Amino acid sequence: MKLTFWLAMFFLAVAPAAETQAFNNDTNYTVQGATPEREAMLRRQIQVMQPTVLPYRIHFVPHWQYVYAAKIYQLHVPTGMGSIMFTHLPSRSIFIDEARYIGEEWLGHWIAHELGHLATNSVREQDAERIAREYRLRWQAAAKKSRSSGIANQLSSEETVLGSH
Repeated sequence: MKLTFWLAMFFLAVAPAAETQAFNNDTNYTVQGATPEREAMLRRQIQVMQPTVLPYRIHFVPHWQYVYAAKIYQLHVPTGMGSIMFTHLPSRSIFIDEARYIGEEWLGHWIAHELGHLATNSVREQDAERIAREYRLRWQAAAKKSRSSGIANQLSSEETVLGSH
């Protein structure tokens, strides 16, 4: 009787989480531990890259927590390489070492690589890089277009101001 009760409680507790995962349908993901500005920038980058598979979660974590997660998930870093972020494929989670963060360009470059791991469902760096190149091209093209339209908008607003005087 007690076993039946606890099994029922367990399945009632797990059911909402399972529904969330099942109905996620690759349209939503959470970003944890990032500032609102950094989260918005990351979401814009991912949207422009148009990855075939989105993560479920992206975690910005302090260095000690990053090291702990890497140990728990048994991260294997290739010889001669460092680790600044990694993807845990079974949970579709990306972990980013907050201490190693150095800006928007850095984040865009490496998030493309991690999205490559998700797209290929592979731990092989070569597989991830092959897909990451495509994502980076999309991201760079969008950034270039954004800069050129920003300059055009600035010029047109300056002409409007000059024309009104």
